[in-house]
Amino acid sequence: MKKFLAMLLAMIMVLSMAVTANGESLEGEYDITIWVAEEIADLTRQQVENFNDDNEDGIYFNATVEPVSEADAATQMITDVEAGADIFCFAQDQFARLVQAGAVARLGKAASDFVVENNAAGVVAAATSGDAIYAYPLTADNGYFLYYDKTIIPDEDVDSLEAIIADCEAAQKYFAFEMQSSAWYLASFFFGTGCVSEWVTDEDGEFIEVHDTFNSPQGLIAVKGMKKLVDSPFHLSSSSGSEFANGAAAVVTGTWDYVTVEGILGDNMGVADLPSFEVEGQTYHLGSFNGCKLMGVKPQVDSQKAAALNKLAQYLTGEDCQMERFEARAWGPSNVAAQASDAVQANPGLAALLAQSPYSIPQGQIHGSWWDIAKVIGDDVKAAADEDGLKQALQNYEDKISSLFTMSDDVKYAWTVIGTCNLTDGFFYTDYNNETRSNWSEDIPMVKVSASEWKTEQAWDMEAGVQFKVRQGLSWDNAFPADNFVVEEAGTYYVLFNETTGEVSLTAE
Repeated sequence: MKKFLAMLLAMIMVLSMAVTANGESLEGEYDITIWVAEEIADLTRQQVENFNDDNEDGIYFNATVEPVSEADAATQMITDVEAGADIFCFAQDQFARLVQAGAVARLGKAASDFVVENNAAGVVAAATSGDAIYAYPLTADNGYFLYYDKTIIPDEDVDSLEAIIADCEAAQKYFAFEMQSSAWYLASFFFGTGCVSEWVTDEDGEFIEVHDTFNSPQGLIAVKGMKKLVDSPFHLSSSSGSEFANGAAAVVTGTWDYVTVEGILGDNMGVADLPSFEVEGQTYHLGSFNGCKLMGVKPQVDSQKAAALNKLAQYLTGEDCQMERFEARAWGPSNVAAQASDAVQANPGLAALLAQSPYSIPQGQIHGSWWDIAKVIGDDVKAAADEDGLKQALQNYEDKISSLFTMSDDVKYAWTVIGTCNLTDGFFYTDYNNETRSNWSEDIPMVKVSASEWKTEQAWDMEAGVQFKVRQGLSWDNAFPADNFVVEEAGTYYVLFNETTGEVSLTAE
């Protein structure tokens, strides 16, 4: 029903834009909600006020700007389109599910022309489904590279993974590279040797096929290189720039951490593309994912409001506002004029991202379970005692990828719990593959107790501060709540979930 309503709103939006294009006045006050990342919330409030002052259409927005991360916005929008924000920012990998749910409005011709004429081709493609554009590009900087402390790691060593590891070990400083908790970063070794993981969907957005070469001779080379890093006593599985304040000399992260790192290291901050690693006499440059952030407009019944919102979205994603975000937070512009500015060209972080771009691949649509399956490779590689152990790690990965296409409906449509909620008193559980897991690694089963309610099979002790989500089909495509559920008071609880409302709650044993 929610999807039908969203689709109906989208149809009204397309029709209404034609009406406003035929001369309907946009003058008036509009109460709206905008979701943006917390770090730009204050700036966005000011930008909306600037729009109110500067626009010549008599438009005035009473805007409530709320901090919602680009990773969580899509889940909240899909849960309840009507209650969602009028304008919201989201990560590129959330685009398809938003379009499928009718939670983002298709742009009219003038708005589409604005996007094409002002933005880099790659980000325009990321905002396009079929022959239609559905979103406004916001950034073109969602990738990662190397930050380093120049007092520990000399510039001549940054091209070599082995040299950086040696420098860190000699200084007893950490090399932070998120190998054991993030598939997004871990994939860099595989991309560096030419491996791919390409997913195919049907017209309904269902995943029907994957071309994945991680379990291959090239994949074996990748994990041999990875093992050099994860076996180092000074490897830290983290991607936070704040690690420089905690004993790190090198951190792999992105432009979003530029201000943090510069604040800690000052003139000693170095930035570079990712290094190369060597296996059996051959050198391989580490690869990476690349992507962008987008801004969407929710479908509206009121044609006048819809047109006014698109005016605001174009303003917020235009050259001036993108430059303001660059100056305030070092966000990399998607606007081609902003990209060409002297300030952007001179930014060390964006220069490093540009240097890494020949070795990066666009982040397309990826099955929501892949992130959990792939991130385990890092732990398996660290545990491997020899080459046979590395081969087994790759085989385990391939077996789990294959199982996604043979998953029963009982598992595909079931809801489960995943998080730190199962750590107290040594509680463990057996997952659907009959493996013992805990701590964000596999899922705790739930059972359906009514038409819309699900409940964990048992209650267990949880300390205050424990965090978890409820998700469907062992995938992150449908996961609630948008932010992790946090236990406020220690106790013994069942987890409850209402799949109609998306509400997660606890009940005492």
